[in-house]
Order: sequence, then structure tokens, then C-alpha cells
Amino acid sequence: MREEPASHSGPAPLRVGSLFSGYGGLDLAVEHVFRAQTIWFSEISPVQHVFARHWPDAPNLGDITAVEWAEVEPVDILCGGFPCQDVSTVGKMAGLAPGTRSGLWAYMAEAIDQLRPEFVVIENVRGLLSASAIRATPERGNRATPEPATLRDLEPGFWGVGDDAARPLRAAGAVLGDLADIGYDAQWIGLPASAIGAPHPRFRVFILAHAPVPHPARLRRRAGRGEPGPGASSSGYDRVVSSGDRSGIAWPGRLAEMESRIGHVVDPHQRHVQRWGKYATAIARWEHIVDAPAPNPAMIPEGAGIRPAPDFVEWLMGIEAGWVTGPALGLTANQQLTALGNGVLPLHAICALRALRQWSDVGEPRAVPDHRPDS
Repeated sequence: MREEPASHSGPAPLRVGSLFSGYGGLDLAVEHVFRAQTIWFSEISPVQHVFARHWPDAPNLGDITAVEWAEVEPVDILCGGFPCQDVSTVGKMAGLAPGTRSGLWAYMAEAIDQLRPEFVVIENVRGLLSASAIRATPERGNRATPEPATLRDLEPGFWGVGDDAARPLRAAGAVLGDLADIGYDAQWIGLPASAIGAPHPRFRVFILAHAPVPHPARLRRRAGRGEPGPGASSSGYDRVVSSGDRSGIAWPGRLAEMESRIGHVVDPHQRHVQRWGKYATAIARWEHIVDAPAPNPAMIPEGAGIRPAPDFVEWLMGIEAGWVTGPALGLTANQQLTALGNGVLPLHAICALRALRQWSDVGEPRAVPDHRPDS
């Protein structure tokens, strides 16, 4: 089961709000690095049942496009990986623009602007660095409108935001620009999962943004910056009620131990070579890091061809066995594979966040203000 904040006398743990939550891989990393606690989430796909089971006390706000942020409990950290389909290099590369699924970033930006968390954590695919973007222009009293971005003083060069009039902005540039517009400093890193020992590349972009004003959530949105979007979530606070069944695995110890084993030299046994061939070293290394043997990699459903086994993909993600594939969650094999394919590898995010915090020079999170209740 997921890690719980350490219980001790003193300030309450930082509070996390989760958007596009998936099965909670990014949340596990954020809670671990910041010693924080997720208090609500927003998810509408069937994987919401997974999140609700592992965070039974966190209500689901439902559809992000219909949340009334003025009525949502403020948080110290807001995290999320907005949909990647339109910026992914394996998709149609429609780009980050209003009307696309990846364009839901605009709603996350609105949540950041209104909730004013101290930290923002964002994860997305490699295509964020190359896909095109149109920055939506917010208008007072209305949601973002699809007005084209205009060229200003843009730096030329491959890693800049671009100087081609036909392609004025990259998706990453739009996200970083929006964060700057609403008053956040940000650092980003692109990191393959193989860099932390996983047996697959899975390159991901992580962004850590922080507000220069201490405890900005206490300030909320300033008057005159526009009104919150209309409507309350149709999903309200509905969620699947947890059965109370919790695994004996302690996430704090497990994640810390996994971190400590990164970089160990691992020689594959003969059984690894016989079973995995050229992948033997990679599999043996990951087995060592996660302290769990690799399940069978494939399944052969009746009347169908060979397909990846969900429990093997779960193992590849470094999450606890049964986190997504547990029978009580009621997900089909297709839903399990979709959830895992879209998810975040917690150890991957942990390493990225540690590097970003060091580079951002934000140090340890500030003490929670004394209006917080004791934990």
C-alpha cells in the first residue's frame, strides 16, 4: 500500500491536490519527496477506482473542466500529468491547443492560478519538447479562448521556444510560459526511466514550479484577475469506497530501499540469461531494485494473440503487485494495460524531483502555517 506521512508531533504534512491522477504514481513520488499527504484528486476514467482504493479518504472532484475551484480546499502542492495524446510522438501530434485532449493543460493552469499552491509538479511525455502549441489567452470572466500565440522576443535555437512564424511555440514553452504568467518559477528535466535502473527507456519530462511568495495558497486568487470557471463537477465527491484491505508492504521503507539500490552493480544469474537472453542484465538489475522477481511477460487470451501481461507491466513500473491488477479493483485486462501505460513510475519521478529541488534551490518545504490542523 502507499506510503503514509510519518506520524510525529509538529507541523501537519503538506497537502497535495492531484489532477489527471491515474493510478497515483506521481502522487506516491510527491508524497515521498515532500513528506506530504494527498487530500483530493480529479479523475474520470475507470482508473479512478484504483486511486480511490489507495487513498480512501481523498474525495474525487471529478471532471476538471467542471470544478469550481473557489470551493476546493487549498493545497500546498498541486501535481498532475495532463493528457499526452496530442503531444506524444506516437500520436497525431495535434499539439497543445484548445480543443485537444492535451489542451486540458489550460484547466490545470486555471487551477494553479486560483488555488495558488506553493509547489506545482507536472509530468508528461517527451513530445512536450517538440510538439507545437497555441497558448490560450484568458479573458476576464471567461475560460481560455483559442487565440493564436504571437511572436514576441523569442530566442532562436533548437532548445528555445522557436523563431519560425509557422510554428511559433513548442508545448513545453507554452506550459512554462503559462507558469511564468501566473507567477511561478520553474525548472524542468527530461529523464529516461532507464537512468534509474528500469529495464525500459520511458523518457519523461518533469517540471517543478514554485511560488516565490511563502504560503501562496493562503492568498488565493487576487480580485480583478478574473472569476473562477462556472459549474461544479457533475461527479461531485463520488468515489469508490475502500474495502479497507491494505497490503503489508510499507511504502516508506520500500521506496527508500528502492532508491538506495539504484546504481548497484548486478550480475545476472544463469537463470536470467536462459530466460531473458540479451535482456538478462536489465531484468536482473530491476529485480534487485524493486526486490521482486519478474512475472511472466506475456499472456495468451483465448482466441487472441500474445499480449503483454498486466502484472508484468505493473512490475516494470516498480509499483506494488496488485496495485492496479488486484481482482477487487474490477478492471479488465485492457483497462489495466491502459492505466499502466499512461501511468508514472514512482521511482522515476522521485529521482527527477530530487534533482529539480536541488537545482531550483528551494530547499526543504516551508513549515505549514499554523492555521493547519494538527495531524
